[in-house]
Amino acid sequence: MPFKADVRGNRFAWREAGHDEGTPLVLLHGLGGSRLSWEPQLDGLADRRRVVAWDQPGYGESSPHEGPLTFAGLADAVAAFADEIGAERIHLAGISFGGMIAQYATAAHPRRVATLTLLSTSPCFGLDGTSPEAWRAARLAPLDAGRQPADFAATVLASIAGPNITADALEGQRAAMARISGAALRRSIDCLVTHDSRAVLGSVTVPTLCLVGELDTETPVAYTEVLAGLVPGARIEVVTGAGHLLNVEAPAAVNALIDDHIERHPERHTERHIERHIERAEPG
Repeated sequence: MPFKADVRGNRFAWREAGHDEGTPLVLLHGLGGSRLSWEPQLDGLADRRRVVAWDQPGYGESSPHEGPLTFAGLADAVAAFADEIGAERIHLAGISFGGMIAQYATAAHPRRVATLTLLSTSPCFGLDGTSPEAWRAARLAPLDAGRQPADFAATVLASIAGPNITADALEGQRAAMARISGAALRRSIDCLVTHDSRAVLGSVTVPTLCLVGELDTETPVAYTEVLAGLVPGARIEVVTGAGHLLNVEAPAAVNALIDDHIERHPERHTERHIERHIERAEPG
């Protein structure tokens, strides 16, 4: 198994594995995730490249985002994160909310992204007619009642997972969500309901792979079909038997698809390594 390290930089915290050379794969977790959400990818993809999973600003050990939390600000945060890990360019992958952020980051900073992989996500909130106000109120209700994400993580995650998720995978996602503060989750919920990237997706010209679980009821296959149709040249892969927590429900399939996508589009650019002052510790 590749060596893994938890890293705390100047602004961001992350977990990484693999080789500190070449173009890294950067992983953006979902609304209820953190850097712990990507363990199967850190374990399974790091034998060939550097794999880096961030704590989104305000999540885990990363510093809070300054000012209102917007997708434009989070897109810039991805570019700042690439700087902090010493990468001129990155292979970028994001799931659910992280996939939304990845869309904006690629549109805003196209020269920084070598390939894009979008998992379990959509081009716009409410494609099925869901009311932003009703959705927001339902997600904020436990926070308004004084509960923290760790208190309701297991219930929420079980409700969006497919029927074939293992107990260990579900527990791993619960541990990832338990690292989020109520304040950070609240800000992200407020941001998520503003999502509509349709106007910028046509400008995304990097090689793009869209992955979706066959049984995903949160961001179903139809959402991914709309998303891929808006990104020039995007490719869709539907993963059989998987739900919304795609990367841990079908890790072998997801790893193979991401690896193949990157290998189809080899990166020839040289990395710009910058000085980093970091604290390294064993994963915990």
